Amino acid sequence: MQHGPNQIAEFAHRLPAARRRSLRLKLAALFLLLFVLFCAFTWPFIRVHLQSIAVLDLVAGKPVPWLLRKAVSRPITTQDFTLPTSNGPIRARLYLPQGHPDAPAIVVLHGVHHLGIDEPRLVAFARAMSSCGLRVLTPELPDIKDYHVGANSIATIGDSAAWMSAHADNKPVGVMGLSFSGGLALLAAADPRWHKSIKFVAAFGSQNEMARVATFYRTGEEPLPDGAAERLAPHEYGALVLEYEHLEDFIPPDQPQSVAPIRSVLRAHLYEDWPAEKAALAALTPAQLTLAHQLMDVTSPITRAQLAHSESLHLEDMAGVSPHGHISQLTTPVYLLHGAGDNVIPSAETLWMADELPAASLKAELISPVLSHVNLDGANPTAMDRWRIFHFFALILHAAESR
Repeated sequence: MQHGPNQIAEFAHRLPAARRRSLRLKLAALFLLLFVLFCAFTWPFIRVHLQSIAVLDLVAGKPVPWLLRKAVSRPITTQDFTLPTSNGPIRARLYLPQGHPDAPAIVVLHGVHHLGIDEPRLVAFARAMSSCGLRVLTPELPDIKDYHVGANSIATIGDSAAWMSAHADNKPVGVMGLSFSGGLALLAAADPRWHKSIKFVAAFGSQNEMARVATFYRTGEEPLPDGAAERLAPHEYGALVLEYEHLEDFIPPDQPQSVAPIRSVLRAHLYEDWPAEKAALAALTPAQLTLAHQLMDVTSPITRAQLAHSESLHLEDMAGVSPHGHISQLTTPVYLLHGAGDNVIPSAETLWMADELPAASLKAELISPVLSHVNLDGANPTAMDRWRIFHFFALILHAAESR
């Protein structure tokens, strides 16, 4: 069959168009494949950031947009039980994502608070973390719950991590400690008895050297690793905890009968149980009432002198609950977070910890204006401040999920 000149020209014109169309289709398919691969590769990174935003907004009591709420939407169940430790049985609670019995595990430690594992912010945080797909264990630390920062809690923390590890196919688990519990968690990780059970430690608003923190309560001054110092009005809470823990140091030797009733006053005050505090004060003798009022005034030169004397009697005890001197060889990954305006445990403590930890162990460090003392109530954070703390928590979620 012969083709006329017009037919040949038309064919010549159409052939390049067909090739161009084929090339466009191939390029579109290639770009689609690259996009799918990019999404598959980056989705875990994106997901943990979405979860981080949702978790922190939930804990802060802020409304969570529908899209973000879907990132923390796994239904969970809780189990209360008694956990055996070398210090005796303790209360504990497991938060379990339904349908995921082998979910990655993490231990979350409460701070110094009389509600222990029932403290509402801790419960909200544990529930939110579990809804991300994690098994969350919250063990109750009896001494910490009763405002005693003692070395006994280190073993309780270590035993809790070992128990969780044993129930997670003997894989190490992350440990997240709030306030003084974070420093104690670092000491547990540094101890050969529990080192293998702990995958990482996240310490939020924690102490590095207890004696330095105690000095801050009296002076309002915290030295920095670079030789400078920061000044901040300390919260009364810190000094009152030290008084409550070693009340015998503050009561005249000839008045031992005053220890118990004044302890009741301090306990009610720390527990923020105002009716109980009023009743405890009303039960005091005039001499005891004078002593109680003196101790409650933590800015008084007399009380500060008593605090200094008490510190001198317990330097060894304070060293025993201080990561300082114990973490320079730590191989466990560590994440440090502190509120810039923390006046209970100053943020310089995190700088000291970061300075002492091996560079290979310190995975992330953030001093954030979004936080005060482990509370998301910092003043006027910028968008970048919020992004930094979201990214920090995303790193922890990623570390907890990694096998």
